[in-house]
Amino acid sequence: MQISPNKVVHIHYTLTDNDGEVLDSSQGSDPMAYIHGMGNIISGLEEALTGRKVGDRFQVSVPPEEAYGVRDNDLVQKVPKSAFHGVDEVLPGMQFHAESSEGMQLVTVIEVEGDTVMLDGNHPMAGMTLNFDVEVTGIRNATPEELDHGHVHGAGGHHEHD
Repeated sequence: MQISPNKVVHIHYTLTDNDGEVLDSSQGSDPMAYIHGMGNIISGLEEALTGRKVGDRFQVSVPPEEAYGVRDNDLVQKVPKSAFHGVDEVLPGMQFHAESSEGMQLVTVIEVEGDTVMLDGNHPMAGMTLNFDVEVTGIRNATPEELDHGHVHGAGGHHEHD
């Protein structure tokens, strides 16, 4: 069976930046599972997986445009510290969800100076080339329920809670 739309795909992967630093890995845990063709993973990795079979191992370098996008300096902005109601201390590296014109957005505190906080709304991996070492460990047809929900149920995927 080949990887194609509406297949549940299980992969082991290690993600590194261009300096070889490991950013994420499934090693030591269950393989990651996703439904191919539903936009569950970055487009550059999904494209590289198309047509692959169980047992295939490969490396792919995904440019920012096919990963988390290029950095947008318009997403860096100063806000008053008073905007952080109920937060005792705002520190660089902290992340918050903020309402934007495009819905909820994750923002990262990059600097605190006096009563002003500098926020970055870019994805933490925006502007980065992402290097994946991938092994395909399983492929199966997605169930109608998984296709309806848009995600994998069970091992490596989403667990429903009653």
